[in-house]
Parts: sequence; C-alpha cells; structure tokens
Amino acid sequence: MSEEQILNEIEQNKEDYIKFLQKMIQAESYNPPGNEKNVAIVIEEFLKDSGLKIEIYSFGDNRANLIAYLNDNFNGRNLLYNGHMDVVPPGNEEDWKFPPLSGIIKGGKKNKKIFGRGAVDMKSGLSAMVISLKILKKLGLKLSGNLILNAVADEETGGKLGAKWSLENLLKSIKCDFTVVGEMTGMQPIGKGISVGEKGHLHLKVITNGIMGHSMMPSMAKNSINMMSEIILNLDKMEKYMPKIEPPISYERYKEIFSNLFPSKEQFERIFNEQEVLQFIFDSMTQFSKSFTLINGGFKENVIPDRCEAIIDFRLLPGQEVDMILDSLKKVITKDLGYEVKNEPRGNPREIFVYIEKYRYSEPSYLENWENSQYLKDFEEIFVGIFGGKPAYILGIGTADSRYFRNSNYCPQTIIFGPGEAFSAHAIDESIKIQDFIDVIKVYTLFAYNFLK
Repeated sequence: MSEEQILNEIEQNKEDYIKFLQKMIQAESYNPPGNEKNVAIVIEEFLKDSGLKIEIYSFGDNRANLIAYLNDNFNGRNLLYNGHMDVVPPGNEEDWKFPPLSGIIKGGKKNKKIFGRGAVDMKSGLSAMVISLKILKKLGLKLSGNLILNAVADEETGGKLGAKWSLENLLKSIKCDFTVVGEMTGMQPIGKGISVGEKGHLHLKVITNGIMGHSMMPSMAKNSINMMSEIILNLDKMEKYMPKIEPPISYERYKEIFSNLFPSKEQFERIFNEQEVLQFIFDSMTQFSKSFTLINGGFKENVIPDRCEAIIDFRLLPGQEVDMILDSLKKVITKDLGYEVKNEPRGNPREIFVYIEKYRYSEPSYLENWENSQYLKDFEEIFVGIFGGKPAYILGIGTADSRYFRNSNYCPQTIIFGPGEAFSAHAIDESIKIQDFIDVIKVYTLFAYNFLK
C-alpha cells in the first residue's frame, strides 16, 4: 500500500516537479565560476515547509554545499543521495535553439523534453533526489533509517570543494550503508545503465625544450615542435612498458550483460554490429586510452622554437596508477627517443630535454564484487518494476564524485544512476525527457522507502 501511495503522490504532483526542475535549470550555476548557491536557494525554497532539516554551507563568491535529512536519527540504516549543483558553461549561446537558462519545454505529448544547460548533467538527477526526500517526509511513512541529501559544488572542476569537502566536514560522523550519485546513465539505443565504477582521468603537461635559431638555418637549432611530434608519433609505445592491467569487466562479459537486455543474443549482435557508437563505448569501458588534447609552440614565423607545451589526456582503468603512466612515458622519451627527462621545466639556452608535470588527476574507482551486493539487487528490482527491463551494468568512462565515496572507504557500495542520456551532457541544446525524469523520481523514492522501512 505504501508503494502505491508513493506512485500516486508522484503522478498527482508531477507538474509541480517539472516546474521545480525548470527553476533548477534557470538558476545560473556555470562553473567556472560556480554560483552554486543560486541552486541551493532554489532547493531550500522547495523544501522549506516540509519539516526537513536543511543546511546551506556558503563559501567563496556565491558558492555553497547543501545537506538535508529525513530525520535526526542516524543510528539505523543510512542512505545517501548525492548530486552536484554546478554545470559547465554553455559556450556560444547563439548556437542554441533555446537560451541555455530557459528551462523551456518542447515536444509532443509522449516525447516532451526540458531544454537547458544542466538539464542532464545533472540538475534532473539532483532534482529527482530532492523530490524523493520531500515525498517521504510528506507521506510520513514508517521508516527506521535515514535518507541524506548532499547537493555539492565543484564537481565539474574536480569536486575537492564539494563532495570531498562534504565527506570531511558534513558526513564524517554519519555512517552510510549505500550511496547513489545521480549522474545520467542513459545509453541509447540500449536503455538505462547503472555504473559500478568509473575510469580515472589524468592530465600530464609535457614540455619539450630545444634550441632556438633562425629558420634559414634549421640544422643549427633544435626544433621543440619536432621533438613534440616525435612524442606524439611514439606515444603508443607506452603500452610495452606498462604493467598489464585487465579491465574489471571484460569485453566479453559486457556482451553477456548487454545481450540480456534483448529478446535474443542474435538481435543484440545485429544491433551491436550496426551501431558503431556501441563498439566505441565497449572499447572505452575496457581499454586504457591516451590523447593529445592541447598543444602550443612557437612565437614567430621565422624562428625555430625552443619550447613547446602540450597536454596529454589519459583515461585509466581501475588498478592503473599515476606512477605507471609517468614511468612508461619517461621510458618512451629516454629509451625510444633518446631525450633526457628533467625534473625542472627550465634549463640553459643550449640544453635539450623534456619535462613532464602532473596537471590534474581523478583516480579510478570500482565497486568490487558488485554482482553479490544485496543492496544492488534490491535497487535492480525497483528499476525493473519502473522501466520494465534490466539495467546495463557499466564502468563509467567519465569521472564523477562517486570516487570520493568509494576510494575513501566511506561508502564502498556506491553506484551512479540517473535520468538523461550521456550524449546530451555538455552538448549544445542539452535536454532531458520529462518521462525519464519522472520515472527516476519513482525509482529513487521507492528504493529509499524499501531500503529504510
């Protein structure tokens, strides 16, 4: 009966929930600079008459983290819902069909969407979590545990000021048994997924230092751009120096998981072979990757440049560490290319060397033994009841705040699940299907009820 109450409550009030999501999208929280407090105020306003405990922790210039509780008792089973309030900037707004802060609704009756920056990443997921907390409080259902909402800043620039700060300050005295991070997990044409881990993200800055000279006598100089070109062309040789790390979920295991979502394995294989994007996703989930993404060298047309800088973007499998990457890259540069790697970015004008600097890092994360998690089985049961089919279990190919909860051992049983398609995140004309948003509210609320009752 209580589950029926929850579903009826959602259906009766879904127009109010849609308006709340529109307000969330309309609250400007581009990061940089942040402005997450704009969103925190919208959440506080939505929850203000619910009887929930809500606290906003302001910092910096119009930035904030927020925490809210179902009740004041943390001695039983605790469920944590986490979502970030910041969004990436929209880019050139003239390229958008609708203003990125409009939250406008478009589409037919069965395919209505809300448009705006953050609609997918991840104001719809965060809004659904806020709504589920409000529903459980409003209905006054008998629960023995607690639902905690943690809305955070800074995810789009690393999460240290948001999820990490919240762990060290707001959550440190609360033991959590299970955590859901509400990032989008839609995977067209497959359906919805549940992420049980994510790849690591490493940026290395590489500087090649050559010898400046006149371009009319290039042999008397050492061209730093040519040096960088050698590194680019030989980057794949890193693999021979790296320890062999298997992906936590193999390519063939993914095929088994995904084929179970189709009426037959033959149908899955046909779609898999037709949809090249699925093959790219499988590759990304199972392989270490490396890409040069920025490069800058030279300052005048007729001068051989003595300095070139580049950024290499690495995506790491769980088990791969920064030192493995650094060591293998250094071996390519020293053994295969014959250049010295120095610990300082500057040398004398006639010195030829390469300098490598760790620029940014988010470590990989993975829920070990996820297939035997009873909490996850319970979540899947609710998922199937709402969406009608099983989820695809995946290793996320981007980074998320979930790594802080797993890797700190605060809450190893952390998953990612939320509304929206991954391909729409950070894109022009970002949008969320309204029905997907409503269905995820149902999953969040029903799971929280069953988890805490």
